[in-house]
Order: sequence, then structure tokens, then C-alpha cells
Amino acid sequence: MYTYYQARNLIVESVQPLAIEKVSLLDAAGRAVAEDIVANQPLPLFDNSAMDGYAVRAEDCESGVILPVQGYIPAGGKIDCRVEPGTAVKIMTGAPVPPGADAIVPFEETEEGKDKVTILGRVKKGDHIRWKGEDIKPGDKIIDAGTVLRPAEISLLASFGMSMVKVCRRVRVAILSTGDELQELDELRFEGGIINSNSWALAAALREIGAEPLMLGIARDNIESLREKMRDGLQADVLITSAGVSAGDRDYVREVLEELGVEQKFWKINIKPGKPTAFGMRGDTPVFSLPGNPVSTMITFEEFVRPALLKMMGHRTLYKPLLKARLQEPVKKKYDRLQLMRVAVELNDEGELMIASAGDQNTGILRTMIDAQAIALLAPDRDYYAAGDSLDIHLLGAATALGY
Repeated sequence: MYTYYQARNLIVESVQPLAIEKVSLLDAAGRAVAEDIVANQPLPLFDNSAMDGYAVRAEDCESGVILPVQGYIPAGGKIDCRVEPGTAVKIMTGAPVPPGADAIVPFEETEEGKDKVTILGRVKKGDHIRWKGEDIKPGDKIIDAGTVLRPAEISLLASFGMSMVKVCRRVRVAILSTGDELQELDELRFEGGIINSNSWALAAALREIGAEPLMLGIARDNIESLREKMRDGLQADVLITSAGVSAGDRDYVREVLEELGVEQKFWKINIKPGKPTAFGMRGDTPVFSLPGNPVSTMITFEEFVRPALLKMMGHRTLYKPLLKARLQEPVKKKYDRLQLMRVAVELNDEGELMIASAGDQNTGILRTMIDAQAIALLAPDRDYYAAGDSLDIHLLGAATALGY
């Protein structure tokens, strides 16, 4: 049986980035750039004023000096004047610095008069000037391949006039839930029926990382239904199934996948929850078979599926960072199995992350998943943690309020 880390490594090593496509700058937001991007021009493009004020020569500006104002340059305006010795030019933020000037004096550090200005403080050469190329020089690498394009990167690309950018294609993921007990949201309830919530949870998780979910619906607990649905699902980039991977009398997922040419890599992971998690490949198409319990489905997606999909979409960072946190209460666990515990997180007065169980860790308790801000990794070689012990955690999406 694979360990947690063996399973994650095998999965990520088995998949490759998808094809590259060129998209508009707005459509590229949230996606991973497919190649290093190099500056083709300086930033700023020209020497410009960082403040509304007066362009001057620093050597002319002793405190109390009065300078005649020889011109005016608005933002976006052309330079039609020069700062001669002993003069000033009125200038707005972003406007090009006129020849002869080597400093800008902000309005609030002057006293304005009619066609003249009094300098009130000390002025140094270079004050409040953004020099051409001081931020970025031509030939500088500005974005590394695999970087997710956030608003800051989009702004940078727009500053260089790049309206199109190469990114990895979004991964198309087929989602299939299995089981005779399942019913869809809009179906009439039947006795013993369970609403197919797994497909919706997985679709939401896929949307969250920029993937495209394809809802296949429900396959019933017979080989014919599974074969038909899985054959359709294998046309996507990735197939995810939930339920049908345990040892029940009607758990046929494994049998049908083998029939359809999926090479099994592993069928169990030594973790709790999520032990009956399977992974296989058919050619370049990964197939994930997740447990049917909604909590286990969400946790195994987070730990094993998400990193693989990010790699397929060209991301450089696949795993969430592990943070250190201290337990607020003792915890007992099963020895010789890694436990993924749902925890609530808070900051203490010293700025340390403190964690406690988010509630009943039974995988049938969905509320605990809702109340959790993080997953704590409890090592397989321990069966007890005392209050105050340090654990590794990674945050879930709901933990953004903590500032991570």
C-alpha cells in the first residue's frame, strides 16, 4: 500500500503539461504562463515625475529661494520647454521630465505665486523622479514560465503592450459518481436515495483552480452502465470517479477500468480518511477513483488530484505550503497510518498559528469540513499528540481571512 508521499509523487510524475495556446490578456488571468517573458523595452519608458509639483535643478533650490515658472507639462503632454538655470517648470505626475531638470519639488513643499514658486525645503538631485528603466531594463526576464498570472502580472504585461500571452490549456475533467442509491438534484426523492453531492463538490473544486468540469452524471452499479459512462469520460483530459472502489459486492469500477485499458498504478493509500483511493493511466489520461463519502472525496481531491491538475495546466507551484501550528488540545490517532485531520485555525497573541479539531472527524460529518480552515498531517509513526505539540498544516480555501 502506497504512503501519502509515495502516492503524491507517483501521480505528479505520471502527468505532463497540456498544449500551449495564445489567449487575450484578460482570458489569461489566473492561468499559468507557458514560457519565460522577457522585457522588450524599459519601464518606465522615459524619465517622469513621481509627484505633482515643479521640475527644477537641485543646485538652484536652497530653502526660501524664489524661482520663476517658465512652463507647464501635464501628464501625457509633450516637452516644449527646458529648465534653465534659476527657473522651474510646473509638472504633473507621470509627465516627462524636461531637459535641464534633475529633481521634482512636490506642491506641498512649495509656496505658489503668480508665475513664480518659493521652495520651502531642501532639494536633492533625483528627488521624485522615476528614471527610464529603473524598474525594468530591456532584456530582463519579467515573468517565469509556470507563474500564475495575478492582477500584478496582468498589469505588468499590459504596461509592455502585450495584449496576448501564451498559457497552458485548461484541463477538461470528466466527473462520474457511481451507485444505485444516488439521485440527481432535480429528481423526485426515492426511499433510501442519496443526492449526488460529490459531482457538485468536485466541479466547484475544479472551477476554483481554473479547470473545466464535465458532469457525466451517475453510473449505476452494473458493468454496462459503468462501461458506457467511463468510455465517455475517457475522452476528456482526466477522469474522476467517486465510489465503487471499495471491496463491496457491486464495486465494479476497478474491473471496468481495466477492461477499458486503464493501467492501475495503485488502489489504496495508507491514509485516513481516503484509504480506498485509486490512480491509473490510459495513455496520457490520468484516472482518479476517489472514495464515495463526500468528506473523503473532497480531501483526496485536495491532496492528490489538485496538484496533478495544476501541473497539467503548467503551474510551477503544485502544493500548498506547509505551515507550523500548535495543538490546543491532545489528539489520539491510529498508529501506522497518516491522518489528515480537519482543523480550525486561529492566531494567538504572539502571532502563532493554533489549531484544534474542527469537530467530529468521522467522514460522514460534512459540517466538520465546512468548519475547517486547514488540514493537519498527523504522522503514521505516532498515536498521540499532546497539547502544545507542533504539526504541519496546509490551509484550505476558506482560510484566506488569516492572511496566508
